[in-house]
Amino acid sequence: MASSNSQAILEKIPLSNLTLGMYVTSIIDNDNIEIKSEGYVSDQETINQLKKANVCYVIVDTTKQKSVEKIDRVLGEITVTQTVPTKHSTPDVSLDQEMRKANKLYMSARDLQENILASVKRNRTLNQENISQTTDSLVDSVFRNQDALTCLTRLQSKDSYLFEHSLNVAILMSVFAKHLALEKRIVQELTLGAFLHDIGKVLIPKEILHKRGSLTIQEEKIMRSHVALGLKLLENSPEISHIAMRMIQEHHERADGSGYPHGLNSKATSKYGKMIAIVDSYDAMTCERPYKSAVSPISAFKTLVAEAPTKYDEELVEKFIQCLGVYPVGTLVKLNSGKLGLISQLNKSKPLRPFVKVFYNTRLNQAISIEEIDLSKSKYKDQIDCCIKPEDFNINLLGFFKNAFID
Repeated sequence: MASSNSQAILEKIPLSNLTLGMYVTSIIDNDNIEIKSEGYVSDQETINQLKKANVCYVIVDTTKQKSVEKIDRVLGEITVTQTVPTKHSTPDVSLDQEMRKANKLYMSARDLQENILASVKRNRTLNQENISQTTDSLVDSVFRNQDALTCLTRLQSKDSYLFEHSLNVAILMSVFAKHLALEKRIVQELTLGAFLHDIGKVLIPKEILHKRGSLTIQEEKIMRSHVALGLKLLENSPEISHIAMRMIQEHHERADGSGYPHGLNSKATSKYGKMIAIVDSYDAMTCERPYKSAVSPISAFKTLVAEAPTKYDEELVEKFIQCLGVYPVGTLVKLNSGKLGLISQLNKSKPLRPFVKVFYNTRLNQAISIEEIDLSKSKYKDQIDCCIKPEDFNINLLGFFKNAFID
């Protein structure tokens, strides 16, 4: 396989054909997963490491081959990772233990996202410093206890949609990928890609990006260009793997070919592209925006189910809902008793009866002592009546959240 990328000529070759002095741009393991890893092959030990890591193929840039004595950038050490996450594995730490750390991480990642977008808008260049470190920290938090960051994705500000949306999609993509038992290194790559999936939108004119009402045909064309603009910004970023780049390229493609930018159908779209299409759409539906009200997670799930398999991969939609639960952690609900609370923990065996931290009684119109109740226990007669919005009851949800989970 040979292809052209700028002035580079990339070729996929079996590992057995790799020789000293070749310049490797990425490696492909026995699961057919492509991983970004650049540098020259300087000695036989490097080739031996690749064999031990179960690498089957490598992508080489044939224009960069050098004699060994002239090599200036050596391929990094290849390590073998055997850790595979288990579906529904028990969290390493409790929600309370993880929440404070997750909150600091979320705020730090939010600030980083805002700084990245400001930098791109000002210089049309991407400052990659700290990005991978931040997204890897998000993944670490998800592996310790995914409910902490999942809960934080439910607390959005309509005025901060652009960078909070990308952060939330990164978190939800990490949770989804972990649920599918993908290797942690792949989860990290997908989370990094998701964190940057909408980077091109910062170059879209504000009057189009925030327009109330329908876009004209020309405005829609400009809006859709954000995918190409984002890929252009990231094309020289060695930290972004090929699978993450493809995921970014495909996040608006749809199963029936009605998406953009290339109108790819389900067969032509990667698994990761199908995953982020679901995650991106879900978060867009459940986020408050200046020009659009949020819907409840249940309503968003119903839309995804209704539009699968025409728009979304049906099996992946089912797994995404299983992953988050019918009532995702952080969802504000009203119980039959009139009490209000936040979903604090899922119940895998009884998804309609999760754990809820109650804090307000609508019948008494007053706050009550915060208490976590397990709706699956017989002593609690309550059931979830409906999902609600904070403004429905004039509730300072952020203030309650801090009291219940962080302070």
